[in-house]
Amino acid sequence: MNEKIEFTERLRAAMLEAGYVASPSVLEHEFNLRWPGKSISNQAAWGWLNNRSIPMQDKMKVLAEWLKVEPDVLRFGDAVRLSVQQHKKRWDEGVGYVERETFDAFLQLPAAQRKIIREVILTFAKANGVPDTSAKK
Repeated sequence: MNEKIEFTERLRAAMLEAGYVASPSVLEHEFNLRWPGKSISNQAAWGWLNNRSIPMQDKMKVLAEWLKVEPDVLRFGDAVRLSVQQHKKRWDEGVGYVERETFDAFLQLPAAQRKIIREVILTFAKANGVPDTSAKK
């Protein structure tokens, strides 16, 4: 799905959940009450509610505070947040003292040696059927 469409859906749902009508005039009025900068226009609010645009980060924070929604969830949705949390949880649960000690030693090595060790680890992972999730493929 399109990012703008998904954002619009989340914004509309957050407004309704907070007890507001999801209309450009309500959004414009409520946002401008809380925004210290130059007021947004009805057209800007319409764009946010009709898949045309996504507000910049500073405006996203104001929307999130007003609607009592985490800014990252309003902007990107729950799926991204949950994915990051699952990855972090895996690291928190799967990495013990010995692994942390090894990572610390690895990070102190020169870049050329770290590259060799990385290649060795990825080769072992590939040989054991672990999917390659690295950015460089």
